Amino acid sequence: MKKLLSLLIASTLIIGSLTACSGGQDKPSTGNGDAKEVKIGINYELTGDVASYGNASVDGILMAFDEINAAGGINGMQIVPVKIDNKSDSAEATSVATRLMTQEGVVASLGPATSGNFMATIPVAMGSKIPVISASATADKGVTTDDKGNVNDFVFRLCFNDSFQGVTMANFASGNLSAKKAVIIKDNSSDYGKGLAENFRATFEAAGGTIVAEEGYVGKDKDFNAILTKIKGQEFDVIFIPGYYQEAGLIIKQARDLGIKAPVLGADGFDSPVLLELAGPEALNDVYFSNHYSSLDQDPKVQDFIAAYKAKNNVDPNAFNALGYDLGQYIADAIKRANSTDPVAIKDALADTKGFAGVTGTFDMGEDHNPIKSAVVIGLENGVQKTSVKVDPK
Repeated sequence: MKKLLSLLIASTLIIGSLTACSGGQDKPSTGNGDAKEVKIGINYELTGDVASYGNASVDGILMAFDEINAAGGINGMQIVPVKIDNKSDSAEATSVATRLMTQEGVVASLGPATSGNFMATIPVAMGSKIPVISASATADKGVTTDDKGNVNDFVFRLCFNDSFQGVTMANFASGNLSAKKAVIIKDNSSDYGKGLAENFRATFEAAGGTIVAEEGYVGKDKDFNAILTKIKGQEFDVIFIPGYYQEAGLIIKQARDLGIKAPVLGADGFDSPVLLELAGPEALNDVYFSNHYSSLDQDPKVQDFIAAYKAKNNVDPNAFNALGYDLGQYIADAIKRANSTDPVAIKDALADTKGFAGVTGTFDMGEDHNPIKSAVVIGLENGVQKTSVKVDPK
């Protein structure tokens, strides 16, 4: 009997020791209680091909968190950002999401910036039942809804989608520039480029326009002279380039060097200071792109943000800075309204958002977890933003 009792005590001590030492995975709490902090994941492209987007977004997010923490936090809790670089790689983005949601104890995860990288995190979010939100994943399909059109409960975005951008730029081409003939030069290696091209073509043709040529390239291409020489002999009024700044900057420069002076249209992928570095100021005239925000907007909320960002970073903010800032404010607002650190309660608050007033516009969150908000079309002169036209959703 004594031997049995000794064995029982020893077993209990061993189990207790193992439990104490396991430490392991932090789990998000299910209520505020006496919590002094709340962890929010940041899964962004800090290095790699689209690091310009990722770093700009994170700068905005952290600025929002700093302001919120300085004002007392969320319901008395300080925000603790858990920032991890996904290296502009979708497989790495999945790995980062898994770590944030199963080991770091975050109640929500922000990012990645690009559609492909963000979509790679969705299965992890749905399985973990922890919200993920992107401010810039614009792909039409596979983001907030699945292939069958069902809403992904734990997935949200703050930006309009590619359909809206493609339609917006086609309407701008035909309505504002009186264009009748267009050329499309698209990024065939990305869903972003293909989706924009598809919607531009459909809308432009429906308005009576003609696509006289549609050419493609692959991301990381450097020499576009063959494509540009091919289209140079044709008659067209505008060129639409649905792609990212790395290639768009080179295409615009090489087009202008060949004497192609037609207006160039694009989407939010143009919004990076690297576009100016690659194309040069002289090439960036008669260039227009859809975007989520314009520094020309005289709304006091926008101008206050610009002043604060510039004071903090000694540079003017771009749209990704503004989207990141709104994203930081949006998740904090949802946690505050949920009055809980339970990810399911936070998800419900995100879905119930009405009249959120951000730097990139005021929006209600739609039933499909896409915001109902306006876009702007920005015009460049010598690489500097000079005009801005607001376009409302139809």
